Amino acid sequence: MEFDALSKRVIGCAIEVHRNLGPGLLESTYEQCLAHELTLSGVESRLRWPISVRYKGVRTDCGYRVDLLVEGELILELKSIEHVTGIHEAQLLTYMKLAGIKTGLLLNFNVRRLKDGISRFVL
Repeated sequence: MEFDALSKRVIGCAIEVHRNLGPGLLESTYEQCLAHELTLSGVESRLRWPISVRYKGVRTDCGYRVDLLVEGELILELKSIEHVTGIHEAQLLTYMKLAGIKTGLLLNFNVRRLKDGISRFVL
């Protein structure tokens, strides 16, 4: 599946979750509901997917987890915060680099319209 088609499906699922739940809930609620919505839509995803850090030939498990890995090619970082800042963007970009995934979506569910809370990143 091409990224554009995949991202459209994922964003459609995220909008459906936001339409039903609205803003103001915990991030973990949106994670669980989005994972379920993706499953209902036939999109494979892994919730809280672990990534390790490789340093000078050593692989370490430092406890980092991607919120959702979709179809093995798209990282979703979910937030439910007042404002997305540079540190949130850096977090997603770092996860993408560590995982070797070229594309990611940062989705902030704490907005009136979800389309205002979507940012796309490509390495």
